[in-house]
Amino acid sequence: MDEGSELSLTIAQIVQRLKGSHLHSHIERQARECLHQPEIKLESLKDDVRSFLKTSGWERQLQNAVYRELHVQLPPSHPAAPPEHLKEPLAYMRKAQASWEKRVLKSLNSMSTELGVPLARMRPAAEQKELSNKWNEMGTDEPDLTRFRPVYAPKDFLEVLISLRNPNHDSSEDIGVRSHWGLIQIPLNVRDIPQLRRAYSELNLSTGQLGIEDHAHIHPDLFENDYVQIGKKVLVEQDSAAAQQYSRQGCSTGLRADLWALILNSTNQPQDVMHYEQLTAGVIQHDLLVDNLIYKQDVKLTASNDDYYFVFEDYLYQVLLCFSRDTAVLEHFKYNSATPPKSFIQGKGGDEECAVVYPPNGVIPFHGFSMYVAPLCFLYNEPSKLYSVFREMYIRYFFRLHSISSSPSGIVSLCLQFERLLQAHLPQLFYHLRQIGAQPLRVAFKWMVRAFSGYLSTDQLLLLWDRVLGYDSLEIVAVLAAAVFAFRAENLMEVTSLASAEAVLADLSTLKVMPLLQIFLFATVI
Repeated sequence: MDEGSELSLTIAQIVQRLKGSHLHSHIERQARECLHQPEIKLESLKDDVRSFLKTSGWERQLQNAVYRELHVQLPPSHPAAPPEHLKEPLAYMRKAQASWEKRVLKSLNSMSTELGVPLARMRPAAEQKELSNKWNEMGTDEPDLTRFRPVYAPKDFLEVLISLRNPNHDSSEDIGVRSHWGLIQIPLNVRDIPQLRRAYSELNLSTGQLGIEDHAHIHPDLFENDYVQIGKKVLVEQDSAAAQQYSRQGCSTGLRADLWALILNSTNQPQDVMHYEQLTAGVIQHDLLVDNLIYKQDVKLTASNDDYYFVFEDYLYQVLLCFSRDTAVLEHFKYNSATPPKSFIQGKGGDEECAVVYPPNGVIPFHGFSMYVAPLCFLYNEPSKLYSVFREMYIRYFFRLHSISSSPSGIVSLCLQFERLLQAHLPQLFYHLRQIGAQPLRVAFKWMVRAFSGYLSTDQLLLLWDRVLGYDSLEIVAVLAAAVFAFRAENLMEVTSLASAEAVLADLSTLKVMPLLQIFLFATVI
């Protein structure tokens, strides 16, 4: 398609999506009500109504909604392209994702059969009342979940990614031997250091950053004071695009929660609060098998054992249990390579008409899933707000970390980019680790699949996620993983096994994210 056709198609898609939104009905109502005002003239009706909507702030809200749609909708494509091509253009990726989904669903169904626990059941009235009474203190509950096992862990997923091959690609044609050193053996385009420098120019050594203790040209206190004032102006203007640009140099602690919500267009309107309350009611009414996975393999084994996050255990249960029932999450499968899993109504196995998405949001949680939510608990103390921001973060970014796709922000590209950066700039280290059976990706994968949550200290993690939001990409996660190896290169050159390499990289809690990224990106000799 030519550029004009692409633009027309994009506009038509966005208009169609916004027509069914609460914002559309609000703007329509406001436009009707303003007709009674004396300054609205019949001869200039269109311009007067538009001017009213602009001065009353509705135009800005519409701009933010459009900006949000541009970030979550499918890229323009040929009208004749089949839907599966829109989700993922590469057939071998689609096949691998479908195979992985079958494996995960089989594991869940076999657990249900072995334990005699239904996938879903209505709670008896007494149980509903008990859960309702302890909704805000679920962390104190200690159900016996020893029979339940994680559906899968990140290391299982890594093995699937390692086995990926493009049947149309002859690897013997690759130039140079380094391309064979890594575990990921598929041809995807990932950026090298010169390209990354251009893409992340705001992170260069001479630009002020939050998260850097000393700046070359500006006293840190002066920079931070001026920068905070600019952040306050961005919030007053309520401009999502400006907030995203601002976030590239970091967000100050006092403004971060509002800036992130603005970037994500997460407004927490009364209808959002009501939606959250409806989800809560759904949790109280029905018990799902995946609830046990959230209790057992997630919150109890990860976040509640973390020094930073254990205090948020109740919030994590509330958000994750509500998330599992939220059918609005299904919308993201239009641009996700994954397909929501389906199960059958009891006694109706095999009858496609009786197949239902399970869990209702289409996302089966894995070991460590709660770590996508935990850092947000530091920013939002209102459950409905916390929930709406997490859901938006998930459908924009986090889903890409556990689905197989060719997206530049997908986990496959991140793994490949990490290996390529390390091979190109630390070939001796890469070769040494490979020779002793300590492939770097086997260590770094767990960091990347969680976007470093649970590995960095919380203040540093939030600085990293500032840049994920600012650049609308998870690419920076792979860059940081390579930068960590570069920082610990001297120690890693002396290790003799995978276990000793993991020991060198076991504790990342003292690392400073921004100096590591800046040095790796802008001080590396090319």
